Amino acid sequence: MEVCFAGMVFKDLYIWWESVRMRNVFSKAVLSLVFFLLMLPTASYPQNQVLGEVQFVSKTKVEKTSGVWIDGQYVGYVGELKENKKVLLLPGEHEISVRQSGYRDLTQKVVVEPGKGVVLHVTMEKDPRSQFPTVTSQIKLQVTPERAAVFLDDGFAGTVQEFGGIGRGMLVSPGKHRVKIALPGYQAFETEVNLLPHQKITIKTNLVPGSITQAGPSIKKD
Repeated sequence: MEVCFAGMVFKDLYIWWESVRMRNVFSKAVLSLVFFLLMLPTASYPQNQVLGEVQFVSKTKVEKTSGVWIDGQYVGYVGELKENKKVLLLPGEHEISVRQSGYRDLTQKVVVEPGKGVVLHVTMEKDPRSQFPTVTSQIKLQVTPERAAVFLDDGFAGTVQEFGGIGRGMLVSPGKHRVKIALPGYQAFETEVNLLPHQKITIKTNLVPGSITQAGPSIKKD
């Protein structure tokens, strides 16, 4: 009887110890979760009380791939200007232009307030003056960074990623064309091509890091 009683006491002590240990583990897990949830809003949504944010709202592929100029400076294409590439500006009036090949420029002045956001709805309208060739040639691009802007004969054509890969390329009329690829923070790449009807070529290059002061008139456009 004494041995049996000792075994029961030991078993009860073991069960009690396990319950205490599990409560401690659960408590630590709850505390960790609470700490994470408290820190998440601060880490994910930092508030800047000096600068204001411009948010771009777009629906179609044409709008999402349109280039954006702010105060005459190219900053990127509509679809990428969010999260770590969101647009933060000093308070005051700014001029924003959105451009797309074959469409009218969308230009609008906005007033940015400190710590507040401005929403710009991007809607592109086709330019009736634009004419597309009946006989074409094709230019494909293998260029990094892929977010760099592409200019054909000084006009904005799109971004590198639109003209690379399977089934993608820039359709142009046969003959001579000037191709420029540029991005703030990199040295611009320029070349001239002379294409035959239905000819396909691929331009390959990597932009060399540089200074914003090296941006040409295509990137800094009035």
